[in-house]
Amino acid sequence: MLLRDVEPADLAAYVRMRCDPVMMTELGGPQPRERIPGQLQRDLETVSEGSAWIKMIVPDDSMQVAGTVTLYSHDGISEIGWMVLPEFRGRGLASEAVRVVLGLARADGRWGLIHAFPSRTNAASNAICRSAGFSPAGEEETTFAGRTFQTNHWVVDSSAPA
Repeated sequence: MLLRDVEPADLAAYVRMRCDPVMMTELGGPQPRERIPGQLQRDLETVSEGSAWIKMIVPDDSMQVAGTVTLYSHDGISEIGWMVLPEFRGRGLASEAVRVVLGLARADGRWGLIHAFPSRTNAASNAICRSAGFSPAGEEETTFAGRTFQTNHWVVDSSAPA
């Protein structure tokens, strides 16, 4: 698996991931198509500034983007999130990508406590949190792309050994 920074050419992948009802089931539903180019531009800027890691997941057997894993700071916390297209699910790509990014965060040293907020009903993402060493920190209402939903709150200390 390759993790690479988001690029301007990733617009089609962004549209596929964020406008698809299946992909966005656990994140409040599909986003409007017209919103996506602006989101990609903002993501490119934050990566360029070094204030976020937005990695595209590319499987070894494909040149096609399978999903994303993102680590960024907001509202005083560091948060990680991920998504994988339906046809690439079940291969362990998200689990591997999360572990790699957590390893990079440990080596980098600036992220501290890293939080994840998967939907309460997203069994696969909650399992990734458990297997990647996150500890449960309760339940919360979380807003993503202007939509609020119920999440589990998980935390891992990136300054602690894996």
